[in-house]
Parts: sequence; C-alpha cells; structure tokens
Amino acid sequence: MFAVFTGIRRAIFLALIGALAAFSGCGGSSSSEGTPLTSKVLSWEAPVSYVDNSAMNPVTDLDRFEIYVNESGSFSDTDVPMAEVRAVDAQTNTLATSFDLANLSPDVTAGPRYYVSLRAVALTGLKSDFSPGVSFSF
Repeated sequence: MFAVFTGIRRAIFLALIGALAAFSGCGGSSSSEGTPLTSKVLSWEAPVSYVDNSAMNPVTDLDRFEIYVNESGSFSDTDVPMAEVRAVDAQTNTLATSFDLANLSPDVTAGPRYYVSLRAVALTGLKSDFSPGVSFSF
C-alpha cells in the first residue's frame, strides 16, 4: 500500500514538472500600495496516470492544487500554501488548470522576484511532491 501512495506522489509530481512554467499576462489588479499588478496566469496539466502507469482520473481522484510562493525558491513540507484551487469546478465539472498569480495581492507585490511551486492533493489527503519552482515578478 505504501508503494501505491509513493507512486501517486511521483505520478502527480512528474505530471506537473513540464506544465508549471506556462505563464501569460495581461490586464491587472492592484497591490496593497495601489501599484497595478499585471495578470500572470500559472497553467498546469493534471496527472492522468500513476507512477506504475495505471490510469488516474484527476476529476475523481484529486481534491485540490496548492500554490506556494516565496522569494527563496526553496519549498518544504512545513510551508503553508498561499492559495488553494479546487481540482474540479463544482458548477462545470471541469478540471482546474490555471490560476492568476495577481490574485495573491497583497501578499505579493510589484518588484521582487518570486518563485512558485504547485502540489496536487488527492481526495485521500495525500500530497504530491513540489513541482520545480518557477520564477516570476510583477
């Protein structure tokens, strides 16, 4: 059973590695100082298989995605996520695949270089490894 849970963590992690770095930007919101933050959309692809290549249905197996942001680029199990996104939108029954980092204002502001990492969380509460950190700034 432990091997299966380890497999879930690895499968989710591997699926997020290549997908995390997709950003797009336009529009804006404002930070606590009133400086407009340009929209920066973090996009990802959810895993579709476990490490043993057995099929995973992210719509039925995942609970949420946790978004971690800091200025160091190092992430650990003691870190608290800055945001959480439900894996499945209850109204449309579609899988979440993006988050606008400008929504983290006022915790992130224009100027500093930040790093973002993502974790997938299964309905069982099991968390994936952290995806590789990707840098961004507003």
